[in-house]
Amino acid sequence: MNALLSLLVTVIDLYVWVIIISAVMSWLVAFNVINSHNRFVATIGDMLYRLTEPALRPIRRFLPNLGGIDISPVILILLLVFLRNLLIEYWPR
Repeated sequence: MNALLSLLVTVIDLYVWVIIISAVMSWLVAFNVINSHNRFVATIGDMLYRLTEPALRPIRRFLPNLGGIDISPVILILLLVFLRNLLIEYWPR
């Protein structure tokens, strides 16, 4: 059972990193630091969007408009960290 817990914790940790990378990449594209017309950058951006958008969309529906600031990745990361800690705390050993 500990192997399954370790796998779940690792998947949650990796998904948190995917969310962080997606947020940083969106900032870099917004400030024209990286060119989104580059095929490689567009492919990575599309992959990150497809991985994160299904989890971020329900959170965005409940958040008020903050004038262009999107805090849904922060809320999702907090929820994932809470879930990770909950799994570690209450997993039967």
